[in-house]
Amino acid sequence: MKLFPPPKVSRTATGRLDTLAPLPLVVHQGLPRRLRNACTRFAARHEAVFITTRADLPRAIQLKLSGKHPGDEAHSLKITPNGVSITSSSESGLFRGLSTLNQMLRQAKSSIRCCEIKDVPDFANRGVMLDISRCKVPTLTTLKTLIEQFADLKYNQLQLYTEHTFAFTDHETVWRDASPLTASDILELQAHCQSHYIELVPNLNSFGHFERWLRHSEYRAYAECPDGFIHPLSGKPMPHGSTLRPTAASLDLVSRLYDEYLPLFDSETVNIGGDEPWELGLGYSRRRCEREGKNKVYLDFLNRLQTLAKKKGRRTQFWGDIVLEDPASLTQLSTDATAMIWGYEAGHPFEQQCALMAEAKVPFYVCPGTSSWNSLTGRLDNATKNLYEAASAGANHGAMGYLVTDWGDHGHHQTLPVSYPGFVLGASASWNAASSVSRSLSQGINLVFLDQQAPTLADRIVKMGKFPQLIKTKAVNATVFNHLLFWRMRRTPKWSSGINDVELEHAIQTMKAFASESLNSLSPANGRVLRETQLGAAMAQQGLLHLQLFRDGGKKAGKRRREAMRGQLASIQNRHKALWLERNRPGGLKESLSHLAINRRY
Repeated sequence: MKLFPPPKVSRTATGRLDTLAPLPLVVHQGLPRRLRNACTRFAARHEAVFITTRADLPRAIQLKLSGKHPGDEAHSLKITPNGVSITSSSESGLFRGLSTLNQMLRQAKSSIRCCEIKDVPDFANRGVMLDISRCKVPTLTTLKTLIEQFADLKYNQLQLYTEHTFAFTDHETVWRDASPLTASDILELQAHCQSHYIELVPNLNSFGHFERWLRHSEYRAYAECPDGFIHPLSGKPMPHGSTLRPTAASLDLVSRLYDEYLPLFDSETVNIGGDEPWELGLGYSRRRCEREGKNKVYLDFLNRLQTLAKKKGRRTQFWGDIVLEDPASLTQLSTDATAMIWGYEAGHPFEQQCALMAEAKVPFYVCPGTSSWNSLTGRLDNATKNLYEAASAGANHGAMGYLVTDWGDHGHHQTLPVSYPGFVLGASASWNAASSVSRSLSQGINLVFLDQQAPTLADRIVKMGKFPQLIKTKAVNATVFNHLLFWRMRRTPKWSSGINDVELEHAIQTMKAFASESLNSLSPANGRVLRETQLGAAMAQQGLLHLQLFRDGGKKAGKRRREAMRGQLASIQNRHKALWLERNRPGGLKESLSHLAINRRY
């Protein structure tokens, strides 16, 4: 029996607890109402468990609030032939103990071996950040299901990365086609998070990544470069700005957004973003940046945003990439600010960056990623290293928290199951960094995300995450087949020369077999997961087919082959659309599909 995340201390004992016989769960008046409600849900998940107020029964599940355990979520769980005892100094600790017992009961066929578990997390704050601004806005049903699954994995925070996908009353121009979350949606999610002991932390990018606003004429006056700029990474001209000019007018706009957005959340924290202000110093603030230095101008506006949030009763989190470029600036940060150290590649210098934050006494989180975005299939090897390296460095240097990020760059083409491995690995790394679930990863995916019903499907998700290993040539923050799927096929990419034809054909055939494989006796929900993995493999295969066709003569390779490619792309578009709408709102779908249409006329 495996537990996710693995507990700190677990000792087996003689005897077994019969899990088929009726098992009362004692709910007494001293338990807080939220925990009693959690007990009711727990009993509904397990056929043998029923709620009782009788504390004198010889065989039962007992929850005990006690001051013996340090740490808010520290708890112990003891299983004997006569029942289960869960003890903690807090109700959240008791809830985490119930989560452990839930996993044990779901895996038990008829009994559980007697044992004692003592557990406490490495990081007090363990969260997931979901990108809901790169086209894909999940439905409330999808988000609520994820909240329940994250609670099973003992996460206690959730952030929804927001640029333009909230329905601000006076700004319909910005969100009109995005199917945004509404105030009612946030309140509903807030309540669901609370009932599962998860803090819903507001996240609203308030400096850079403002392009979804600044592209509209009504907001051009707030842009650092209203007529656009040359993107420093791609070298391509951007037709509109992406960064707010650091002025009182911009601050007033953000203040009005905060006034409408923040009261919906109970959290005392807000993530104000602040990462990647690409064109700062190239437009409105150019002379000031030349005179004072770009980092000083950046830091001044960041501190003003933090002061603004403080006036509204919130502590701030901000992405730490810019201040880490100039470590001397760390001493100038607000004492209420928490830096979010992000990095998504294996080998990211978390140790060095965490040490800088610790030395400057700046509170910080480590923020690795699921490696799902720009991948189509996942990058499991990279995700595993990235998630555990962040946990190790964060634990070594006293990080306040650990946030698993799940982005959707360039159209959010990966399906949700591509992120499942990262969610399980991140939960393990943040709760017990010394543990490893790599060998049992598919078991964790099956238990938490597939209702313990589809072990072969879970194996399939893990196998798909290893597809990048089929190609020796690697890409940063992406896979080569993702790049090739959206490649315009005009000239040979320099990096593709390292892919030989034998390797290319082997990878194509492997993905073709995977994409056509079917499984029997799946539930409707798991049947959807199967179709999502098939689509991911088909997309990856299609990217490699683009390179093969180009090498075989491109437009000279034959009309039939080019027509076949267009037909395959059309099929992928249709499947992408259908699966998108099963989990997500329609806003953003058109934009996502437009990326896939890039080679339809080839």
